[in-house]
Amino acid sequence: MLELTRRLAEAARGGEPALLAVLVEPAGRPLQPGARLLVEPSGATLGSLGDPALDAAIARAAPDLFARHGARTVYIEGEALHERHRDDLPAVYLEVVESRPTFLVVGAGHIGRALARLADFLGYRVVVLDDRPDYADPARIPGADEVICDDFEAALDRFPIGPSTTIVLVTRGHKQDELSLRRCLGRGAAYLGMIGSRRRTTAVLDHLRAEGFPEGELARVRTPIGLDIGAETPEEIAVSIIAEVILLKRGGTGAPMYYRARRNPTPASR
Repeated sequence: MLELTRRLAEAARGGEPALLAVLVEPAGRPLQPGARLLVEPSGATLGSLGDPALDAAIARAAPDLFARHGARTVYIEGEALHERHRDDLPAVYLEVVESRPTFLVVGAGHIGRALARLADFLGYRVVVLDDRPDYADPARIPGADEVICDDFEAALDRFPIGPSTTIVLVTRGHKQDELSLRRCLGRGAAYLGMIGSRRRTTAVLDHLRAEGFPEGELARVRTPIGLDIGAETPEEIAVSIIAEVILLKRGGTGAPMYYRARRNPTPASR
């Protein structure tokens, strides 16, 4: 298992992510709790949970698990993975091991600063970019791990963007947003969103479409950005944006979770 441990350390340091599966509860099967299986993005595996059927179920589900990131406990029934507790099924802890994801905020205005605070709270490595020295001031953005003061296009050309990068474009105007968006398209970001009204964001996408940017890449841009929660203040808008990032990352629906069990009405007394 030394090779497996080394591979996990490499993933945590910034190498290619890896999916770790640990058997928590064998549910009466002759299996060893603590057995580990590692699945690569390529589908290759290392180690075993002690049952080829369990290993195969995890490997088949790996692409979806990589896309959802994070950690969870599942209960395996045949090829199916359930997240609701089942005493009669083997329980397996799953975690996508990867380097700390980056949240890049392009624009250090009121909304950008609120986003930096929330992203820091959620455990992201937070980077804020603005071309105005008065705004790109680390003292004004204490939640940021890095603050960059530079031309948007030049800085984005140099910035390492990949599948663990979330990018939110909230600059001072749609012109700067459009210039920034050009530099981010097609670079494989986990999330790419741009603030603005429907009219303005549609115009930006039309410009880029006319320039020949692929329709598939334009379709991945989340704009207008955020969930409709009636947000008005910069902080509320930042919450709506962060909520959309989490929804897409975790595969949520955005539907309210409010619930009340239906109760039979009390029969009328005679």
